[in-house]
Amino acid sequence: MNDINPNIESSWKAVLMPQFKAEYFFKLKEFLISERRKNLIFPKGADIFAAFNNTPFDKVKAVIIGQDPYHNPGQANGLCFSVPSGIEIPPSLANIYKELNSDLRLKIPAHGDLQKWADQGVLLLNATLTVRAHQAGSHQNMGWELFTDAAIKSLAEQKNNIVFFLWGNYAKKKCELIDAHKHLLLTAVHPSPLSAYRGFFGCKHFSKANKYLIDNNIEPINWNLD
Repeated sequence: MNDINPNIESSWKAVLMPQFKAEYFFKLKEFLISERRKNLIFPKGADIFAAFNNTPFDKVKAVIIGQDPYHNPGQANGLCFSVPSGIEIPPSLANIYKELNSDLRLKIPAHGDLQKWADQGVLLLNATLTVRAHQAGSHQNMGWELFTDAAIKSLAEQKNNIVFFLWGNYAKKKCELIDAHKHLLLTAVHPSPLSAYRGFFGCKHFSKANKYLIDNNIEPINWNLD
């Protein structure tokens, strides 16, 4: 299954090659091969490592952590919270846009494609990189979390002054991988409609992120998606 092999951007390949050679990753590949024979899985093979391929290790200045890919056809593109243009904007992303509008007075986009963020150094990383169609969480605890935790730890240890957006209890657990003295950890409830009103709205994470980057002589992120 060649599209699960490390066909990944070179700076990330250098950092993550030990993971590709680890026993858990071979077992993960076997699981995915079996899954593909029986089920439809998302995203398509070429997009599994899209977060890494669109945001090289050397360029990362911020990380947004999601849980697993969207599980309905046409949604998952390998970037957390993002969907291709033309696909209906999911509820959590709609709430992210509302906070973006409230915080920075940016126009709410008519699409859900977050590629412009990825191009500027925002790593849009799901903790689990694949999912079975129509079954949220179906590929959790199969090995992906070990892989993505290794990516987060590598960033936290080898780089300085990264902004980590940790929304929801699942993402907040990643705090233990990150030295808060070297990086900015922005935590809040998940932007899901079930929780956004309990502290996501009004968190002002986008302006806080840019202030931190500017204070550390790093080019701020243009969050405008229009």
